[in-house]
Amino acid sequence: MAMTKTQRRRVTSAIRYAVLIFWGITAAFPIYWMVITSFKPDYQWFSWPPVYWPSPPTLSNYMNVWFGAQQYAGTQYAISSQKPLLSLWNSTVIATTSTFLSVVFGAILAYGVSRYRILSEARMFQLLMLRMIPPIVVVAPLSLYYSALGLLDTRTGLILVYFLTTLPYAVWMTKSFIDEVPLEVEQAAAILGASRWRTIFEVVLPLIRSGLVATFLFILILTWSEYLLALILTKTQVSTLPIELSKYQGSTEGRVYGRQAALAVGITIPLMIVGLIIRKHLARGFSFGMVRR
Repeated sequence: MAMTKTQRRRVTSAIRYAVLIFWGITAAFPIYWMVITSFKPDYQWFSWPPVYWPSPPTLSNYMNVWFGAQQYAGTQYAISSQKPLLSLWNSTVIATTSTFLSVVFGAILAYGVSRYRILSEARMFQLLMLRMIPPIVVVAPLSLYYSALGLLDTRTGLILVYFLTTLPYAVWMTKSFIDEVPLEVEQAAAILGASRWRTIFEVVLPLIRSGLVATFLFILILTWSEYLLALILTKTQVSTLPIELSKYQGSTEGRVYGRQAALAVGITIPLMIVGLIIRKHLARGFSFGMVRR
């Protein structure tokens, strides 16, 4: 018996929602497991069958990791010797500074590309290809240069390399937003006596501020979670949160999953807070240009 058009539509909708629900559960489960593990007592980290809800829940993992509380674990001594608060400060300074520089300089370069064609389409693609080079290819010679220049194991060194590696993304993303700004707006500003730089910073950039916010968050996530460059270009003086997180799975701390999960939750929360604060700008930024004038 053939289905009617209405029945086919309902079946299609049911399949679509089933796929979306399955995908949502698959994507959310690792986050759920990380949060739940951070509240588990030590004897439930390796238990089989797995414990899907800690009984009883405990804050000892957070106290140990973030406040240095010395506690004995039944599986091993799990007294943390790390300094996550210092790493949190380092990550905050390095990620926000490099992201800010990347967005500002990327917006200026994107304006030149959009309005004056200072780079052709082929050059723009080549610029993006620079970001696609595996970091391990350049990090070894870069560490030698950094050692000679005194930038190894410094915040300035990481800020500089993050700024340069994320600049292609900033140029590409910002250019698409600037292309949507009518030229008549800039011509009106010029008629009123505004200089070119004043037009850029007081007319064009405010009009695409939602796009700039979206670009800022995208690049901030990249720099906040970057691991390989920070691992090789730092030693002891500067440590970022991804480096700190990796130390809970090795010879220094052992396999301390609860402590590692507690630190991972703390790493994730700042990005979630930033996303919630600027969510209105993100919604506008990611949809910018979809409605053509």
